[in-house]
Amino acid sequence: MLNKNSPLPIYYQLEEEIRQLIQSEQLKPGELLPSEREYAELHGISRMTVRQAINNLASEGLLYRQKGKGTFVAERKFEQNLQGLTSFSEDMKARGLTPSSKLITFEEIVAPPDIAHKLHISDGDKVYLIQRIRLANNEPVAVEAIYTPKSIVGSLTKEDYAGSFYEFMEKKKGLQIGHADQELESALANTFEMEHLQIKDGDPILLMKRITHLSNDKPFEYVKSAYRADRYKFKLHLPR
Repeated sequence: MLNKNSPLPIYYQLEEEIRQLIQSEQLKPGELLPSEREYAELHGISRMTVRQAINNLASEGLLYRQKGKGTFVAERKFEQNLQGLTSFSEDMKARGLTPSSKLITFEEIVAPPDIAHKLHISDGDKVYLIQRIRLANNEPVAVEAIYTPKSIVGSLTKEDYAGSFYEFMEKKKGLQIGHADQELESALANTFEMEHLQIKDGDPILLMKRITHLSNDKPFEYVKSAYRADRYKFKLHLPR
């Protein structure tokens, strides 16, 4: 129950109560919350106080509203630690989830000038372009485009991209992955991303761009990934 004599604001106490119910899975993803009126009557507080707590939790992505239906518990976000270079498949397996991919495009092309520059290859050199949807427990969470030089990886087939690309490169191709340079930014989903991530016009995405290098510092991959902002978050530990 809420403590009205506490120095903590009532809306904050209610916010923490609901948050704890979500974290302990007493309130499960997709579950409908009591109405503002029901919370107000239960705790003897104003609906405006309830609304402030609900709004704060919705802003955090823990709750979402559907017009005419009510407020629901949001699905938990997939979490990726930005320390260390790992593949999508490795990240999902570490969380007890089943990773999979749906191939959209697999073709050998002449590297566009900007891609050739990023990969330190000559104009006219061939690269593989692979576009695929990344799924966790059969749910689409990211769509990615990979460019990798044919001169480095040799001959590839569609089947080589069925699982973890990094695992394939290291175990099958004998290449040693060294490090990567990565950048993140927020963006609005384009038509291609909306279609394959099953999101709506104007929905935000987390846009990741990465150049991955072998242990000899030679770039072997440029990847651009769009993650569903409502289902994915990145985490970083920052020691002083």
